[in-house]
Amino acid sequence: MAAQTHKNNKPGKSGGKEAQPLILPKTPAEEQRLKLERLMRNPDKVAPIPERQKEWAPRAPPEFVRDVMGSSAGAGSGEFHVYRHLRRREYQRQDFLDKMAAKQGKDVDYLKKVEQNQVEAEERTAKRRKKREKLKLKKLLAKKAKMEGKEKNDGDEDSDSSGEEERKEESGEEEQKEDDAETPSFIMGRK
Repeated sequence: MAAQTHKNNKPGKSGGKEAQPLILPKTPAEEQRLKLERLMRNPDKVAPIPERQKEWAPRAPPEFVRDVMGSSAGAGSGEFHVYRHLRRREYQRQDFLDKMAAKQGKDVDYLKKVEQNQVEAEERTAKRRKKREKLKLKKLLAKKAKMEGKEKNDGDEDSDSSGEEERKEESGEEEQKEDDAETPSFIMGRK
């Protein structure tokens, strides 16, 4: 039999590519699936990642205006269109500047809000830290007092009653710890 040649085969090369049937995607999900399949056929090939498009900015106003529109008579019929285009371009430029100023104002407000939330969170943390240290100190003093009491009453039965009091204090402290464990309060918009 003679060697068959396909459309994709070039002379001198082996038939590496096979003809793929044309598949038209009907849904966006199917289109994405086809793109992923095409990318995964050759994982060594670099995937094309498009650059982010630059934000539109109007043309800067001219430094020197050569054709100054005057109010004199005798302007040609084309001058009105020139004036109209210049006016439209200037309005676009001013709208763009207004939008940029509003965007910068929002950014500044956001940064102030974030900073304010951080300060408030630090204040709450400091308050809770102070409370924990106070409880720790109180617990340590109670333990020292108990040890001194034990040394004085070596063998008295009063130690049993003090043990019950200590258990009550520990359960109260556990409840207090549960109260301290709130959800994080560093959330935007929370007052």
